[in-house]
Amino acid sequence: MRNDQVIQFLTDTLTRLKLVVIGDIMLDQYFYGEVKRISPEAPVPVNRVRRMTSVLGGAGNVAANLAGLGAKVYACGVTGDDAHRKILESKLREAGIDASGLFRSPGRSTITKLRVIGSRQQMLRLDFEEPGDLTDEEERTLLKWFRRRLEEGIDGIVLSDYAKGVCSDHFCQEVIRLAHGAVVPVLVDPKGANWEKYRGCDFITPNVKEMNEEAGTQVPNETEPLVELAHRACRDFDIANVVVTRSEKGVTLVNEHEVITEAATAQEVFDVSGAGDTVASVLLASAAGRLSLADALELSNKAAGIVVSKVGTYAVHQDELLKEVLSETEHSGREYAPLSWEEAQRLVRTWQAAGETVVFTNGCFDILHSGHVSYLEEAACLGDHLLVGVNTDASVKRLKGESRPVNNEVDRARVLSALRCVDGVVLFGEDTPTELVRTLRPDLIVKGGDYRPEEVAGREYAGGVQILPFKEGYSTTGIIRKIMNLVKEVKL
Repeated sequence: MRNDQVIQFLTDTLTRLKLVVIGDIMLDQYFYGEVKRISPEAPVPVNRVRRMTSVLGGAGNVAANLAGLGAKVYACGVTGDDAHRKILESKLREAGIDASGLFRSPGRSTITKLRVIGSRQQMLRLDFEEPGDLTDEEERTLLKWFRRRLEEGIDGIVLSDYAKGVCSDHFCQEVIRLAHGAVVPVLVDPKGANWEKYRGCDFITPNVKEMNEEAGTQVPNETEPLVELAHRACRDFDIANVVVTRSEKGVTLVNEHEVITEAATAQEVFDVSGAGDTVASVLLASAAGRLSLADALELSNKAAGIVVSKVGTYAVHQDELLKEVLSETEHSGREYAPLSWEEAQRLVRTWQAAGETVVFTNGCFDILHSGHVSYLEEAACLGDHLLVGVNTDASVKRLKGESRPVNNEVDRARVLSALRCVDGVVLFGEDTPTELVRTLRPDLIVKGGDYRPEEVAGREYAGGVQILPFKEGYSTTGIIRKIMNLVKEVKL
C-alpha cells in the first residue's frame, strides 16, 4: 500500500518546517562546452564553452535542497565581501532562502568552485578559497544570530562541514548544546577524522571514505564491517544515528537498536556530486517532520537517486520526490492503486504552488488504443502535468451499457499511469467529473471530440477549457465490433 504518512509529509508538513543550515556556504560555477580537438599548445583537450551557470554549493546546496522541498530555510555562515558574494546572495534569493545569517567577514573570500564540463563529463575543477577556523568575533556573531532563530522557533538544524572553517570545534559543540536545550534535532554532514566536535548530534551522514577516516582503518563498502564502525562511532561520540552513504550500494542507518539498509535507486549515474548533501537534507527534514527512521531513510535514498542521474550540483524538488513516492507501487511490482482524490488534490496544489500548469482530462479508456494515446500526449503538451480522471466500472455501465467495461477500473487506471505523458490517474464514480474537478481545480480541462467549451462538465472550477479533435479511425466500440466479427468468422 502507498505510504500516506510520507505523502502527507511531502505535501503538507514540509511546507510548515523551519530549518537552519549552518556551514561552509559556497558558490559552484559550471562552464559547459564540447570537446572536439586537442590543444596545439599542450596535450590537453580544448573545451569550446557554450554555456556558463552558477548554483549554490557546499552547505548552500543543502539549503537549496531543503528549499526545493518546500521548507522555510535559513542559511548561516561567513563569506567575503566580493563579487562572488553578490552572486551567492542572488542565488539564495532565487531559491527563497533567508540569508540573514550569512555574514561578511574582513579578510575572507567567498568560497567558489569552478567546474569545466565537456560532453557531460567533468574535465577540470578550480577552487577559489581562503579557509580558516572562525575567529572569536565571527563565532560570537553567528551564535547571536542562532540564538534568535531558536527563540523564534525552528524545527531542525544541519551542520554542513566542508572543512573550510565555519564548523570549528567549539562552535559546533555550542550549536549542538543550544539546539538540544531547545529540543531541536541536529544532523551533521561531517568532514575529516575529528568527530569529537560533533559529539551528541542526532544524525551524522558520512560516506564510506569518511567512515574509514574517522576509524583510522580501511574496510570495504560492505554492510557488516561498516555497521561495526558505525556502532563504535555511536558509542564513542554519543551519536544517536550514523547514516552511511554507500554510493551504488545505497545507504545504511545504524543506531543502538536497529540497522536499516536501502538499496540505491538510480537507474543511470551521471554525477555523484551533491548526493551526500541531498541525503542530509531529506533526512533532516524527515526527522523534523516526525517521519519514522525507515521512511526517512527510504525518502532520502530516493532523493539521492534523482540527484545522481543529473549532471552537476542539483537540488531535488518536492514534486520530483512526490512523483517517485506515488509511482513506487509500479516500480516495485506491488499491487497498483490509483490516486485517491485527496492525493490528487495534494499533487495539484504542490505543482501549482511551484508555478506549474496542471491539465485535467477524463474518460472511460476501456480499451486503450493509439487514438487515446495521441490525444493524451497532445493534452499533456498544454501544461506541465497531466492528471486523468477515469470512470469507475459502475459509471461505465450506466454510460455504455451492462456489457461494459471490458477491463476493470484498476486495470484501466494502471495502463494509463504507465504512459510517460500521464502524471497521475484518479477514479470517479459519478456520470460526470464535476465533483472531481471541483476538488482538484486544475488550470485547464481538455476534452476531445465535438464538445463546445460551455458544455464541458466542471468548467466553472478550472482555469480554462480546450477542445482537441479525436484521431479519426479509432474507437473502443470499433475494436470490440472487430473482435466480435472475428469470433463469428472462427465459429463459421
